[in-house]
Amino acid sequence: MKKIVLLFGVLLLISCKSNYLSAAKSIEILDITKEADSNAFVNISNYSNDFVFDMKYATADNFLKEKVYPCDECFLRVKTVKALLEANKTFLEKGFRIKLYDCYRPRSIQKKMWKIVPDANYVANPKKGSIHNRGGAVDISLVDANGKELDMGTAFDFFGKEASHNYTNLSEEIIANRKFLKEIMLQHHFKSFDSEWWHYNLNGSNKDAVSDQKWRCPN
Repeated sequence: MKKIVLLFGVLLLISCKSNYLSAAKSIEILDITKEADSNAFVNISNYSNDFVFDMKYATADNFLKEKVYPCDECFLRVKTVKALLEANKTFLEKGFRIKLYDCYRPRSIQKKMWKIVPDANYVANPKKGSIHNRGGAVDISLVDANGKELDMGTAFDFFGKEASHNYTNLSEEIIANRKFLKEIMLQHHFKSFDSEWWHYNLNGSNKDAVSDQKWRCPN
């Protein structure tokens, strides 16, 4: 009787493991090269598991001190995702990966942010819009193989001269980290933003229209 019970337990364990593997295999990573419309908005997490996400505006841990995003998803235009995937591939080959703080921002949310902080020194005026509203901007940093974020000298969204690419009163390590991030991003068709070490725009994305795509949060 004990042998029968033991055999049943082993079979049950194998069955559960098989079901687990089947469920894991059902999570399909899509091929971005098959997306024909380069201007369509897509969720980057559908195309890679190799990014780290810390979407600040989906929490109150930001300079606004208020949650303004309904969920912590990263949407971008297909062409932006393609370039970002290639950049991250280069970082991965060197033992690092991109950490994402912010991606596409619908104009309606830009208006909400402007209402909280109506100051163009900190928030883009929604009448004009920003590259974030066009799906061509990302706010990023880097983490190493252990998940530790590289020291970039300031926190994300630090509004001071120390956050500028042109500020040099920093340690050699911090300057090297910023240079490393910038060099790889520029190689992959992104443009840096002088006053913010974390902000990168896809080349030519300023020509895209400001968008107010409805945020597609998972159920």
